[in-house]
Amino acid sequence: MDICDLADRHAGKPLGGDPDWWRGVVIYQIYPRSYQDSSGNGIGDLKGIEGRLDHIHSLGVDAIWVSPFYPSPMDDFGYDISDYCAVDPMFGSLADFDGLIAAAHDRGIRVIVDLVLSHTSDRHPWFAESRQSRDNPKADWYVWADPKPDGTPPNNWLALFGGVAWEYDTRRGQYYLHNFLRSQPDLNFHNHEVQDAVMGVARFWLDRGVDGCRMDVVNFFFQDKDLRDNPAVPAKAPLTGVDSANPYVMQQHLHDHTQPENLVFLERLRGVLDSYEAVTSVGEVGAVTDLTKTMGAYTEVGKRLHMVYNFELLSYGLSAAHVRAVAEAIERDIGGGWPGWTTSNHDAVRVVTRWGGTKDIARAAPLFSAILLTLRGTAFVYQGEELGLTEADIAFEKLQDPFGKQFWPGYKGRDGCRTPIPWDTESLRAGFSDAEPWLPIPVEHRRFAVADQESDPASVLNRFRKLIAWRAAHPVLRLGSIAFLDQPEPILAYVREYDGLRFLCVFNLSPDPVDALIGNIASVEAVTGHGFEDTAQVEEPDSLHLDGRGAFFATFG
Repeated sequence: MDICDLADRHAGKPLGGDPDWWRGVVIYQIYPRSYQDSSGNGIGDLKGIEGRLDHIHSLGVDAIWVSPFYPSPMDDFGYDISDYCAVDPMFGSLADFDGLIAAAHDRGIRVIVDLVLSHTSDRHPWFAESRQSRDNPKADWYVWADPKPDGTPPNNWLALFGGVAWEYDTRRGQYYLHNFLRSQPDLNFHNHEVQDAVMGVARFWLDRGVDGCRMDVVNFFFQDKDLRDNPAVPAKAPLTGVDSANPYVMQQHLHDHTQPENLVFLERLRGVLDSYEAVTSVGEVGAVTDLTKTMGAYTEVGKRLHMVYNFELLSYGLSAAHVRAVAEAIERDIGGGWPGWTTSNHDAVRVVTRWGGTKDIARAAPLFSAILLTLRGTAFVYQGEELGLTEADIAFEKLQDPFGKQFWPGYKGRDGCRTPIPWDTESLRAGFSDAEPWLPIPVEHRRFAVADQESDPASVLNRFRKLIAWRAAHPVLRLGSIAFLDQPEPILAYVREYDGLRFLCVFNLSPDPVDALIGNIASVEAVTGHGFEDTAQVEEPDSLHLDGRGAFFATFG
């Protein structure tokens, strides 16, 4: 099924080259609303991204992932799509998107788009038709169900963004499913016409020359056909922090997502991807109990997704034990699949704040990046992490995120990581826009401005660039195996190995100095070029002294 106007097709093509280019690369996530405004309306756009490609190129990243820019009522800021095959006018036009692709490819930067296929906006034409009656051509394109005899929803499923996951529609006299906002009805992937339609969406953007697709909530495509109730989570310790604000975590989500049929659909989707040259896919898998086993199933080699990036390093607090446990579980369960790592994204508190680095950002931010860039897998870096941005504290009256409005004050939402990038300190709005930005730029973020960091070789920005260039120069960091060494907190240590080369990585996660007993440390050959040379000293044949937030890298036989 071809759902997109043929007149809008564009004869582009991906950058091409090595079909495995995505293994071990660095992918930079761009949240368009907050990157650069070129039109003067206070909202970032595609031309703004194109205008900042030289900055992106200077980082040394291999690809950009652009969060949604499609037409949308913006109830969830673009993750509620009303037209899959166009660009929202606030972001520009299809011609602007084509220009961005061309300009990125000219610099050797690949482009990945965000496909949100599990649900649409309630203003999408498909849903407008589906809700009209129970017998129209798209009546079965969404998940509809009759009320219980007492008029209550069909089952006990909850929406991740609050409340029940069902909304009653008077036209059909039925409930429709929404796993997120009530204005985000879920498509019915049990209907093969729906599957064909979303395959057409993927083809539309691949035909324009994108190099891959990031699949939003890729495990939410299917729900249990019988709509069985989810069981309660067994009694345990009282919920704390963010979890205490959202009753969603009180259920075992056995039936509302991550169904077996999803694997079959992903095999169909992989067939579409494989018909294009050197494109990739990465899936967002969320709200699952056994993440690593799900990652293994979803990335079975050659059959389904190329990568799944996990949320395990989006946790609060940083410990060597946690990093090791997650990485070893992934290595155990992923089989021949390929891991993806991220420490920040548009849905999470920024890593410097979340991992307790706000008092020593100049040392903490590079260390957190170094961990991300040396783990086995592909690294996903969220915009602003190269600057060491902290989480912004947005006043309730300035809040935009519906998730935050729903659960305030227990959870303040996602706006704190979505504030605009500060480009300079000279202009009124930090070089982001000539108009009032859609979210305020915190005063404290001005000291992280790109222009100010450019001239300082020791800045977070320049250390980030150095780290990526260093990683690119060492294939062992991109492609090698990983094995952890037994060390007490706060020391994280592992060995990467590739093509006969063994590479030692040691990190002090604490702001205070520590000594590590590594073994015959005097026999290793220190590696330079990463920016941590002055933070570690070999003091004895088996003793390594690490400054606070220090790191040591070496090769050995």
